[in-house]
Amino acid sequence: MDGFLRNRTFDELRPGDTASIVRLVGRDDIDLFAAVSGDLNPAHLDAAFARTGLFGHVVAHGMWTAALVSAVLGTRLPGPGTIYLGQDLRFLKPVVPGDTITATVTVTEKRPEKRIVVLDTVCTDRKGEAVLRGTATVIAPEHSIEWPRTRLPDVSLRRHDRYEAFVTRARGLPPIRAAIVHPCSAAAITGALEAREAGLLEPVLIGPEDKIRAAADDARVSLDGIEIVPVAHSHAAAACAVEMAVAGKVAGLVKGSLHTDELLCAVVAPGSGLRTERRISHVYAMDIPAYDKPLIVTDAAINIQPTLEHKRDICQNAVDLLRRLGMEEPKVAVLAAVETVNPKMPATLDAAALTVMAARGQITGAKVDGPLAFDNAISVDAARTKGIVSPVAGQADILLVPDLEAGNMLAKQLIYFAGATAAGLVLGARVPIVLTSRADPLSARIASAALARMVAAPLPAEGLPA
Repeated sequence: MDGFLRNRTFDELRPGDTASIVRLVGRDDIDLFAAVSGDLNPAHLDAAFARTGLFGHVVAHGMWTAALVSAVLGTRLPGPGTIYLGQDLRFLKPVVPGDTITATVTVTEKRPEKRIVVLDTVCTDRKGEAVLRGTATVIAPEHSIEWPRTRLPDVSLRRHDRYEAFVTRARGLPPIRAAIVHPCSAAAITGALEAREAGLLEPVLIGPEDKIRAAADDARVSLDGIEIVPVAHSHAAAACAVEMAVAGKVAGLVKGSLHTDELLCAVVAPGSGLRTERRISHVYAMDIPAYDKPLIVTDAAINIQPTLEHKRDICQNAVDLLRRLGMEEPKVAVLAAVETVNPKMPATLDAAALTVMAARGQITGAKVDGPLAFDNAISVDAARTKGIVSPVAGQADILLVPDLEAGNMLAKQLIYFAGATAAGLVLGARVPIVLTSRADPLSARIASAALARMVAAPLPAEGLPA
């Protein structure tokens, strides 16, 4: 096939002339058609729903198959310059993902008035059985056309389903009472109600009551049945939330419309009661379309320049999170700019030390390796090219970054350039702390609440995931 499209004029067409195209129908085809057409019928998109239907499995949209007929008419026969006037269709068999469909058109009649051509249209599956039949009526082109093929844009589907399993698992647990700290904006109120509707959190709103109710009015939502603990200002809200968590009245904290520092200062204050022997750290639990499993980036929000001992805790916090989510032995890549130890690059020294610490049992429940550059951590091909032999390289579950600046830039690049969704959670305190942003999509807010619900759940007796 060359780089040009060519047509057949009305005068050149003869009854019996035929042309075909062949397409493999995959999940991407179905999802893209649904996205463009707006046809979200679960018979095409949801395997669980489709199992209850007539066919017992997902099927392609009927009009996806019909669109192949249009493609033949517009690009092959008659080709560019053709005007589609009408089409009748009969859908004979379902089209299943993975099947190969051949769309064929055949000239059956020419009508000299207005250059009208009638064509038989049929689509067959890989067995040669017809899945669609019909008749097309077109106006054939008057003049010969040779036109360069248009180069289509690259399309990347942003499937955010890496966390479906643990969100479903979290929804199967009773919701936890969570303190929503200073929810004095429409976004904060809406986020709390979304988590409540998802069955993950039972929100307790802490802050100035008049501002909370004003925010609910702005969001056009009702606060009926939701507990409000009135306090004077954001500092008091943070202190009250910590006191309630220490007393066991709430099992998690959610940042509302106050600054992150303001909330965390109350958590780590001397005598707050929420501190543990573990360093507090932040994780971004990321759903990245280009990566085939969930990925943790830590720490990108709290520890600015962590020491080696801090990094040990940051690593252990992230490992414990994934073990709670059911991963038996997470793989931790300790990132640096290079994959070799260089005394002039402190990040490589810390990475090597953490690898040894894991081997000596100072970090438990995970495979830890470093230093690894980012490409070697997430790409098997990159690691193989550099001859890296590692139980972690190319398949990392956790990326432990050198410092906050590197982590923050990495996480934001994944969100804005790679289409990632990031759920944010603070670990290492006696209760999980959800950090959300007004810019977060609903999927990220729900995933953050689900993470908090899972972290707040007691571990099984032996301390391993159920």
